[in-house]
Amino acid sequence: MKYVFPFIALAVLLFSCQPKTDKTDKSQPHTPVIIGAKTPLTKTYIDPGPGYSQAVVVEANGIKTIHISGQVGTGPNFESQLNEALEGLLKTLEHSGASFEDVVKYNTYVVDYQPSYLDSFRTVRKQLLGDKDMPASTLVGVEALGKPEWKVEIDAIAVVEGRE
Repeated sequence: MKYVFPFIALAVLLFSCQPKTDKTDKSQPHTPVIIGAKTPLTKTYIDPGPGYSQAVVVEANGIKTIHISGQVGTGPNFESQLNEALEGLLKTLEHSGASFEDVVKYNTYVVDYQPSYLDSFRTVRKQLLGDKDMPASTLVGVEALGKPEWKVEIDAIAVVEGRE
């Protein structure tokens, strides 16, 4: 009898961890990954600066993953800084052999974020980037960035299939 309770608890735990099948999976089919296979990769440093690069392109199996450093604006207000940061992102993507269509995730950091910034954020973003097939995105209010005059910073990750 003393083993019945642990057995029931284990059974409940196992059955509760089973994936739900009633939801529709809208993701694309996944390519199998071979575990343990050594894949050569190359790293290319784009527009290196003192202690960082504007981007690092990692290539393996004909796929490039591009990690873009934070891009900032220096204008007098939120909208102008956002505009400059997005233009910097587009320029760095171009230097890396990509475009915004290749971006799969980007993060926007705003100093002293206020909900009233959201409409401006969406307007400027739509003007420069459109509003179709947008990547995953995070908007974060922060206390400060690297320099006091920086109020907006955007970093991104892009994936590009090898182009012949």
